[in-house]
Amino acid sequence: MRDRADEFVPGMSGGAVPPKRRGRRVLVGLLVVVLVLILAAAGAVFALTQSIGNDISRIPDAFRNIPAADRPATFGGTTFLLVGTDTRATEATTGSDAPADVDAGSQRSDVIMLATVQPDGTTGSVVSIPRDSWVDIPGRGMNKINAAYAFGGPSLLIETVEGLTGVRVDHFGVIDFAGFQTLVDSVGGIDVNVAEATSNAGVDFAAGDNHLDGAQALAYVRQRYDLPNGDIDRAKRQQNALRALLNRVQQQASTNPLALYDLSQNVGDTVSIDDTLSNTGLASLAVQYRDLRSSSVSFVTTPVAGLGRKGVQSVVYLDEGKAKGLWGAIRNGSVAQYVDANPSQALGDIPS
Repeated sequence: MRDRADEFVPGMSGGAVPPKRRGRRVLVGLLVVVLVLILAAAGAVFALTQSIGNDISRIPDAFRNIPAADRPATFGGTTFLLVGTDTRATEATTGSDAPADVDAGSQRSDVIMLATVQPDGTTGSVVSIPRDSWVDIPGRGMNKINAAYAFGGPSLLIETVEGLTGVRVDHFGVIDFAGFQTLVDSVGGIDVNVAEATSNAGVDFAAGDNHLDGAQALAYVRQRYDLPNGDIDRAKRQQNALRALLNRVQQQASTNPLALYDLSQNVGDTVSIDDTLSNTGLASLAVQYRDLRSSSVSFVTTPVAGLGRKGVQSVVYLDEGKAKGLWGAIRNGSVAQYVDANPSQALGDIPS
């Protein structure tokens, strides 16, 4: 059955959608790391952090009720669990424009990404966990991993991911992307390479290089049908758009850092982070990761054994053996070597 969220057409959701909100249904992830790169590249770190950090809403008690004895040990790096919700609401549910009483766990997570920066601050990884992965949710039994967020909000999803991966989550971020379209436009668009000509939501993508504005990028990352591997390919497109955005940020940082100001101001509208990450903490990350470049970030999809059904649900079965190797590589800083040995799981130069 087709998910309602998959039928989204920009600006057509049963009513007029304010332009600033059109992208709220789109997930890519890692905007916290984008924010860190902006801060590190633009200079005046403390002043910018105070200005931007004050605009970012904080999620209270994201790590509440997670048994300390059950949590994995830290490995010295920093790991963000980043999710995006599949809300159909036209109003903001994350970011500084969200109502103060918004329920962070009121939606299922559409995309789940584990973003890690290694202790050296120069290398990192972004691992997509398919939203339909059939996993053990503490206290709930086997279910799709995206149900954990709906069942118990951030803390249950964090506990579920830590149990699955053995990787400790340091920070949590939620994105519903009202500003995705604006973010892409604020850096002058992004460049992506498409394997074969496709179309989605009235936007045509040519085989080869495509320069996308915000509306086109929105359609690009939302496409699922007519791609060879459905949700798996969509996750790769989302990673590809993120990589393109990181590349664009770094290009502008090296030529005209002030051009990043519009982007930095929009980040606060699109992301909420856990309340353990203060403005000072953001500044520290910006300094610590100032040498991080997108070329040193490995983009990987969790290995999949196959697809199936549980009742009326379509589910994804993870390859537990291969996945164990991936989780270990994150902990010991060898994801690049893992990718060399398992190239099919990495984001290629030309994803579908």
